[in-house]
Amino acid sequence: MSQNLWLFLLSAVGISLSGVMLPGPLTAATIARGYNHKNAGALIGIGHGLVELPIIALVYFGFASYLTIPLVKQVTGVAGGLLLIVMGLLVFFTFKKPETGSAPSPYGSLVTGIVMTGGNPYFFLWWATIGVALIAGAVAFGVLGIVLFVIVHWSCDIAWSEIVSVTVFKTKHLWTPGVQKVIFGICALVLIGFGIWFGISVFL
Repeated sequence: MSQNLWLFLLSAVGISLSGVMLPGPLTAATIARGYNHKNAGALIGIGHGLVELPIIALVYFGFASYLTIPLVKQVTGVAGGLLLIVMGLLVFFTFKKPETGSAPSPYGSLVTGIVMTGGNPYFFLWWATIGVALIAGAVAFGVLGIVLFVIVHWSCDIAWSEIVSVTVFKTKHLWTPGVQKVIFGICALVLIGFGIWFGISVFL
C-alpha cells in the first residue's frame, strides 16, 4: 500500500476516535450495559456499525444531502429523543433494584447500539459533513480505500466501546453502593438530557 493511503487511514483513526471518545448517549449506555455484561461495548459498537454501513453507502453514492433534509432531522430527533428518554428512565429505575446476579441478554446491547445511533440526528449530520470528506479521501484509493476505511472506522468504534464496558465490568467490585448510584444516575441524566436536546434542537 502507498504511503499516502497509510497517512489517510491514520487520519481516519484520529478523526474516528475523536468522535467516539466524546462523552454522549452512546458512552452513557455503554457504561450502563457494561456493568452487568463485559462485552456489551463490542455489541453496542456492532449495532452502531449496522446503522453506519447503509449511511456510508448513501454518502458514497452521492445522497449525503438527504441526511440534512429538515423533515428527516426532525423525525429522527423527536423519535430518537423519546427513545433516549425512555432508556434513561429505565437505567434510572433499574440501578435502584438489588442485583440479581444475572446479566442481561447480550442482544440487548446490540439493539442499544442501533437505537443510540439511529436516534441521534447529529450522527447523520456528521456523516453528511465530516463523513463526506473522509469518504472522498477513501475513494481516491479505489475500492481498497473504501473497504479499509470502513474496517478502520468501525474497529475504532468497537474497540473504544469494548474498552469502556470491560473497564466498568472489571472495576465494578470497587464501586460502593453510593458510587454505583452516582454513576448510574449520571448515565440516566445524560441519556434523558440528550433525549430532550435531540427532540428540541432539531426545531431551532
